[in-house]
Amino acid sequence: MEFEKGFDVLVCGAGVAGVAAALETARSGLKTALVEKTILTGGLATTGLVNIYLPLCDGNGTQVTFGIAEELLHLSLKYGPGDVPVEWRQGRNVEEPKRYRVAFSPASFVLALDEALVEAGVDLWLDTLACAPVMKGDRVVGVEVENKSGRGVLYGQCVIDGTGDADVAFRSGAECAEMDNWVSIWILEASLAKARKAVEQRNGVPLLGREALGAYNTGQHAPAKSRKWLGTRGREVTGFVLASRRILLDRYRELHAKGGDTDRRNLFPTTLPAMAQFRKTRRIVGNITLSDGQHGKRFEDSIGLVADWRKPGFVWEIPYGALIPKKVTGLLVVGRCISSEGDAWEVTRVIPPAAHTGQAAGIAA
Repeated sequence: MEFEKGFDVLVCGAGVAGVAAALETARSGLKTALVEKTILTGGLATTGLVNIYLPLCDGNGTQVTFGIAEELLHLSLKYGPGDVPVEWRQGRNVEEPKRYRVAFSPASFVLALDEALVEAGVDLWLDTLACAPVMKGDRVVGVEVENKSGRGVLYGQCVIDGTGDADVAFRSGAECAEMDNWVSIWILEASLAKARKAVEQRNGVPLLGREALGAYNTGQHAPAKSRKWLGTRGREVTGFVLASRRILLDRYRELHAKGGDTDRRNLFPTTLPAMAQFRKTRRIVGNITLSDGQHGKRFEDSIGLVADWRKPGFVWEIPYGALIPKKVTGLLVVGRCISSEGDAWEVTRVIPPAAHTGQAAGIAA
């Protein structure tokens, strides 16, 4: 090994969940390392261009998620456009775009996350791949990593898996389950129409230019003859990415051929996702599994509440046991790969639950 270093807490994956965990532990005075395979913090929210911070409220005027999850929502706006809708406290059955949520600039969010992590004293390892867990019996005591300096080991008294794919948990021998995905893609796009709208509104928000194409999570609007893909297989990831880009090619060929405001000078992509935009890939089978129909269910080990982003009035408690994998110790799992299945996985895979579970793991560490 080219290098070895020890920490109180080692967090793998600098998506929203990993960032929240690292902020919590570092602010608590623990020596914390945060390992990220790309050069951007924020994960799918930034690198993946999924730039909607979904609701912290129940859609009936009541905030249900607080803490670092709320802090990060406001950080997403610190260096970019956007505002929390003023209507979120008003009335019942508020539609999702008017709830306590925001759309944000991914690049602006990265800058704010970097700033927060540095201020907290997190030891950030960018362009560093978490390769394999280091085991002592059934306990995860560290992770082999690789970067431009070569292969090394980072040790942690507690290791937190925020990879989004339960990579550390799976490779340590924890029981896991997988899910395949319909092809879809989110991009940032420039257009003459969006520029005109921004000028009319005297607001830069329309310039975010997000376009969501392809299938919904249910498979609705999937391209003809398309198939589902696994995000836990190397060649499947490549296939998914290329299939998603074919959707873009078809879109621009068709629209550019029409000319006018949709020709290549007036409508074009500005940013493509730098990571595969899978919704769900692999998650742990934990001490407790959050399942269909458990909205409103009380858990003795509850770590807090999250809202169903799809419909108002539905609130879920997340049990601490959903962060604890079976068969291994010394490891907590956060974000979209906690132990949830079916409809519950759909609720917990998004940004607010990721941040909330990350902070909870940081407190537990």
